[in-house]
Amino acid sequence: QGQLVESGGGSVQAGGSLRLSCAASGRTFNNYAVGWFRQAPGKERELSASITWSNGNTYYADSVKGRFTISRDNAKNTVYLQMNSLKPEDTAAYYCVVTRTGWSTGSWGQGVQVTVSS
Repeated sequence: QGQLVESGGGSVQAGGSLRLSCAASGRTFNNYAVGWFRQAPGKERELSASITWSNGNTYYADSVKGRFTISRDNAKNTVYLQMNSLKPEDTAAYYCVVTRTGWSTGSWGQGVQVTVSS
């Protein structure tokens, strides 16, 4: 099954940037979709961005479109989420999820906290 190792969370001021990483340990992302979900206290979990490993197709939630970029590095077996122009409403725990059969059955990483102050 392997593990997902997330990194890159932290605290920034509004307008700043962070890059999250999700590395596959003991597994590959071949034939998987990889997504970054986020959940803020009192709010529903949201799929912010995803990428299909095989063809690189991407999806972005309207709330992050134009500010976040999801990408992959085949050699490093890692998915990145570049987050620019961060807003306080981006504050959340961010989770990397991999799946072949739908997000509800995916494997989740441990999550990283992103805090954006105004």
